[in-house]
Amino acid sequence: METSVEQRRECRTDLSWPVSVWVPGANRFFNGRSANISKVGVFITVPMTTPIRRGSVVELNFPRMDALAAQKGQFARIKKGRVVRVDREGTLQDAVIGLGIAFE
Repeated sequence: METSVEQRRECRTDLSWPVSVWVPGANRFFNGRSANISKVGVFITVPMTTPIRRGSVVELNFPRMDALAAQKGQFARIKKGRVVRVDREGTLQDAVIGLGIAFE
């Protein structure tokens, strides 16, 4: 049995929100959903067909609601991050993979 050690530096907040992930190697976006987020990273799910691996650098686009977009002047919050975890446990059941992404 393998024991994993918690490596998070910040508290995470549960947040289910749509997110688009730009994967440079595929030269396209993949639509997913966040599960939780902190100041330093996020855990998201994306389709199992997303060609991603640990260490990949991605761009995350979090869409804003119209009212916030009007106030901030943009329709998405864009963050760059590095994939630090790829979780394939939900692949067969839900056709998704989980990604732990550390913001850069």
